[in-house]
Amino acid sequence: MAVGLLGRKIGMTQIFDGERKVVPVTVIKAGPCIVIQKKTKNTDGYDSIQVGFEDKPERLVNKPMMGHFKAKKISPKRTLREFRITAEGYNVGDVFNADLFKVGQFVNIQGTTKGKGFAGVIKRHGYSGGKDSHGSMFHRAPGSIGQSSQPSRTLKGTRLPGRMGNELNTVKNLKVVMVDAEQGILLVRGAVPGPKGALLTIKSSVKNK
Repeated sequence: MAVGLLGRKIGMTQIFDGERKVVPVTVIKAGPCIVIQKKTKNTDGYDSIQVGFEDKPERLVNKPMMGHFKAKKISPKRTLREFRITAEGYNVGDVFNADLFKVGQFVNIQGTTKGKGFAGVIKRHGYSGGKDSHGSMFHRAPGSIGQSSQPSRTLKGTRLPGRMGNELNTVKNLKVVMVDAEQGILLVRGAVPGPKGALLTIKSSVKNK
């Protein structure tokens, strides 16, 4: 498994492919990401590399993290992520940019979905609801949520009202349709989680290489 990239969602647009068909794409500002730390089984019990994304003012960094960055002689970063790969071949200070991915490659993109707040079962789970006619007394309610005799409790996993969105989500097998290495821009076909400006983790697809 190769190392991934961190990026920010800029928004969505559309382009035309070689057959002049409209392709919906998400524009992502990907990288640059710098290797902060290498971890091995001998020192940490597992193999990984830690990368940093986006500079952070020193006044906002606490002392333990400041010491972590100073030991590596790297300016503080806003976001740190680990990629569970063999650290061989990577060095502290290595920089990865958008050209880590190629046109036609498939990637998995992870982000936090938009938070919708508290929502009922119709909006949250797609329930159809009851009749709207007069005297129905059952419009947007969830209906029965358990039996009165057995098991005399609400089962785990029952779809009920609650907080909607604001969850970590991964969209798999998105095709890279354009790479602008100079601007650090990736265009991938389809939608990715989160609003504009959302932090994204981009990895090469495991199931579709």
